[in-house]
Amino acid sequence: MKEIIAVINQKGGVGKTTTTLAIGAGLILRGFKVLYIDLDAQTNLSHTLKAQNNVSSVMELLEKKVKITDVIQQTSQGDIIPSSPALSGADAFITEVGKEYRLKEAINSIKENYDYILIDTPPALGVLTINALTACTGIIIPAQADTYSLQGINQLYATIETVRQYCNNSLEIKGILLTRYSARAILSRDISDIMEQTAKQLNTKLFKTAIRETIAVKEAQANQQDIFSYAPKNNAALDYTDFINELLERN
Repeated sequence: MKEIIAVINQKGGVGKTTTTLAIGAGLILRGFKVLYIDLDAQTNLSHTLKAQNNVSSVMELLEKKVKITDVIQQTSQGDIIPSSPALSGADAFITEVGKEYRLKEAINSIKENYDYILIDTPPALGVLTINALTACTGIIIPAQADTYSLQGINQLYATIETVRQYCNNSLEIKGILLTRYSARAILSRDISDIMEQTAKQLNTKLFKTAIRETIAVKEAQANQQDIFSYAPKNNAALDYTDFINELLERN
């Protein structure tokens, strides 16, 4: 197993699921074995991968009601542990001592079967995100070039530091990825400069690649496809290809 990567930002609408799917699809095209884990109660990643929704999910796994091998589904776009709307109540149901380690403990028995495990997280800093941070080896922070994203990253960093101290001292921030980017917008360029400074303060980096805004991303989601399958020559597909190359070169 090479990496367990969580895609995290408590701000919604920044492209977490899109980025998780694009990274996984791009790695699969390169011959890597990938497992997706959908921790978002909105179940968008599970839907796009056409996972069955009438069987056990990651919720039952975190509640220790099933084994991890019982919830892994094989799809035409990769293996996935699907989400469930029940995850919206996870903070109320998962309360016992050691709750932060539920996902990590479950992954341990199968992680050597995969080159990459990718975790899509909810837009919140609750028990699910803490489980993701505890289980992963590194995180990618997708963010838009706006003020709210900057605020969200600073809040997230405080949580990351707490997890490093108590649960996962080797946790690495791989970098901040700008998504839904428009190079023509002056504000976007200004915020990008500030984002780069913020990344340095957090001892990480702003990835050189920015993912351009394009309607093809939403069209691909509507057709339950990744961006490479739906529109391989689209700007977003080209950008995600460059980003994955950058990620692999760094590794």
